[in-house]
Amino acid sequence: MTEPVYEKATFAGGCFWCMVKPFDQYDGIVSVISGYTGGHTENPTYKEVCSETTGHYEAVQITFDPDIFSYQRLLQVFWQQIDPTDAGGQFYDRGSSYRTAIFYHSEEQRKQAEQSKEELAASGRFTKPIATEILPAKPFYPAEDYHQDYYKKNPLHYNRYRIGSGREAFIQTHWRSDDE
Repeated sequence: MTEPVYEKATFAGGCFWCMVKPFDQYDGIVSVISGYTGGHTENPTYKEVCSETTGHYEAVQITFDPDIFSYQRLLQVFWQQIDPTDAGGQFYDRGSSYRTAIFYHSEEQRKQAEQSKEELAASGRFTKPIATEILPAKPFYPAEDYHQDYYKKNPLHYNRYRIGSGREAFIQTHWRSDDE
C-alpha cells in the first residue's frame, strides 16, 4: 500500500480561533495548526503579533491529503469563512494581523487561488472588490498551545466570540448552506 502524500495549505482569515473548526471537520484533513506567517519576526508571540509590529498575519496551516480533500475544496471552505472585501481586518478584529490572505506553497496552488478569487469576484456575491491577497508562503510559526484547537478547549467562549465578532451573522447572510 502506498503512503499518502500530504500537502500544506496556509490561510489567513482573521482570528485563527475561528479558522480551525471549519477545516477540522473533514476527512482528508490531517491537521489544522493556528499560527503566524507573512512577517519578518522569527518565532513571534501572540502579544508581539497583536502589537502590529511583526508584519505577521494570524493564520492556519492545514496538512491535507489531496486525494481525499482537494486544494480547490479547501479554497471554497476558506472563502466561506471570511469577508473577502475587508482590507482592514475581519469583523470585530481590526489591524494588519487580522487581514485575509492565501499563502500558496506551489505554482499550482497559486493558479488555483487566483482562479478562485477571480470566480468569486465575477460571481456578483459581493459589491466591493475582493481584498484578500494571494502571497507566496513564508515561514509558519505555530501559536502558543492555548490557541491550538481553541474551539474544542473553550467551546462556550469560542461560540460567543464567533457570534459576538459578527463572523457568524456575516456567513449566514452571504453564504447559503447549499453552497458548502
